[in-house]
Amino acid sequence: VQLQASGGGLVPGGGSMRLSCAASGSGFSINAMGWYRQVPGKERELVAAITNGGVTNYADSVKGRFTISLDNARNTVYLQMNTLKSEDTAVYYCHADGYHRGYYGEDISTDYWGQGTLVTVSS
Repeated sequence: VQLQASGGGLVPGGGSMRLSCAASGSGFSINAMGWYRQVPGKERELVAAITNGGVTNYADSVKGRFTISLDNARNTVYLQMNTLKSEDTAVYYCHADGYHRGYYGEDISTDYWGQGTLVTVSS
């Protein structure tokens, strides 16, 4: 399974940007997808997540500004980021949580990370 993220780049403060992440590969059933971000010297933090049923969770710092959505048919998660601030500058990582079906039909939980995409908000 591969997660291919796209949409990062340079954006002025107050601007908007949309990130996309598509999961490809067979045999993997998605329970939830999300976005994390990391800046040098700090731990990776959750930005937003969404289940395949549409339940969302946001970091307090992005509530009201970011919107996460999931296209279940395309296994693609989006992060619409509005009113961007300089503190949103980070490498954004896509994450997928789900399971593979094992040899005996059991569900084997696993998760995957995308390669990261840099978002730079200029002040």
